[in-house]
Amino acid sequence: MTPAEGPPPVRYARPQYWNANTLTWWERLYLPEVLRGLGITTGVFLRNMGKWLTGRRGAVTTYYPEERRADFAPRNRGKHVLTQRPDGSPQCIACNMCATACPAKVIEIEPGFDPDDPAHPKYPVRFEIDYSRCVFCGLCVEACPEDAIRMAPDIPDLVATDRYNMWLTMEEMLTWRPQADVAKPYPPKPVPAPVPLTLSPNLQRGREPSNP
Repeated sequence: MTPAEGPPPVRYARPQYWNANTLTWWERLYLPEVLRGLGITTGVFLRNMGKWLTGRRGAVTTYYPEERRADFAPRNRGKHVLTQRPDGSPQCIACNMCATACPAKVIEIEPGFDPDDPAHPKYPVRFEIDYSRCVFCGLCVEACPEDAIRMAPDIPDLVATDRYNMWLTMEEMLTWRPQADVAKPYPPKPVPAPVPLTLSPNLQRGREPSNP
């Protein structure tokens, strides 16, 4: 070997695993296994076709949107819900913890301030979720310290032909399935007492004060 040629290439050694699957000679032929898989698929197809011809329900197929599934798991993560205070306002305090925890960055919150509500001075002016990029991981629900956002088991009317129409607004999240049984309730916003209107005696009699 000359210096110009360099060292010989090292052959890649494929790692060997202790639980590697070993095929028998029958499985290595592949064709019998392919025919066996086709037999299973054909059997399921014929059974479902027979049930359909006799008026029974074959394969569990939901004809959306005419039919809606009712067998969602109780913990299935679906459409978002914003919980309400007793007066109907959102329980959210616009802390942006859900938007920070979101891995897809699909939550946008615009906070507002209400000095007349000492128990709940910060509130969301705008709360929107982009469902065209949401991964339904549920991290926003876990990050919320106020039990202000939840996820229902089902996702009605999610399909859209335009991504712009897949933005979920705060009004829809408050009203599509309203929930007010929050774990951390806030008192309703205090109603300010009406200020009595006082007029001078001259104005009460309908006369303007005369200039001296």
